Parts: sequence; C-alpha cells; structure tokens
Amino acid sequence: MRKGYGQFCPVAKAAEVLAERWTPLVVRELLEGSTRFNELHRGVPLMSRSMLSLRLKQLEEVGVVTRRSGIQGTEYHLTDQGREFAPIIHRLGEWGQRWYRTNFGPDELDVGLLMWDLRRKVHPEHFPAGRTTVQFTFADVPEGKRRWWLVSARSDVDVCPIDPGFEVDLHVTTDLRTLREYGWVI
Repeated sequence: MRKGYGQFCPVAKAAEVLAERWTPLVVRELLEGSTRFNELHRGVPLMSRSMLSLRLKQLEEVGVVTRRSGIQGTEYHLTDQGREFAPIIHRLGEWGQRWYRTNFGPDELDVGLLMWDLRRKVHPEHFPAGRTTVQFTFADVPEGKRRWWLVSARSDVDVCPIDPGFEVDLHVTTDLRTLREYGWVI
C-alpha cells in the first residue's frame, strides 16, 4: 500500500486517493467513457503504460475502479464511490479553464489528444445514415501530424491519424489553438 499523509483529516485521506500524479486524468478519462486500457492511455498519452496499470490497480484496491471482462477484453469502470469524484474533476477543469485557458505552451497543445477528445464529443446519431468522414487539417502542426479524420458510422466514431481512404464529406481547416479555444477539450 502507498504511504499516505499520516493524518486522520478527511481532505488528507481523499488526497491520498485522488491527488496522486496522473490519477485525476485517469478518473477524467473514465468519466468521459473510456473503459479499455488503450482508450485510457490515448487520453493520457504521456503517462507510461506501466504507471497507468499501477494507478488502475491502486484505484481498484481502494474501491474507486472495478475491473470486468468485456467483449473486447478487460474493461475498467468507476464504482459509485469513483463516480462521486465527477463534480471535483469537473470543477478542477472549470478552474483550469478560467485561470489557465490561454497559458498553453506549444508542447502542451497535443493534436492527438484534441482529436481524441473531439471524437468523444461527436454524436453519430446527428450524422446522416451510413458513414460520414470529416477531415481536419491543422495549418500550424508539423506535416506528419497535420491531417486527421473522424469517421462516424452508425453508432461508432473513430479518429484516424492516417487517411482511412473514405470519401471526405466535410473538410475543416483551422489551427490547433483556435479549435482548442472553442472548448473542445475538457
């Protein structure tokens, strides 16, 4: 078990669970609907896979996360106890949005994470029947990461960093900071 703060204070006890490095971001991903290990990792791409595995085990040990067998393998879900972190995570995001919204360095504007978050916010039921492909071109991103595709088919949406080969229904050309500032990321 991890070393705690050694205090009976409820804030200290809660911080032992939620204030570990990366943990609020893992909880955010679970709240946003990621359930499989690779989905969680895509939402926290700079977190090592071994650290993610450790955090999930720790959250499971304290009853915040439960692990289940799903159709495509192991899935992670928040328990009732874990879902109670939702208002805290949202308020933390609101605080960051209010006070640090424009204080991003170039290394903090990650096009992959932006597209992953955008993918989660797309409602495929609002698209026409069949497959819809949206190509995003970011003018301010290096050539190798400049083009991304969102593909919506029936009830699923996928993000592709490589051309999926489908006819494009909508082209969006922008820069990363502009799309970010319109609130696409949590």
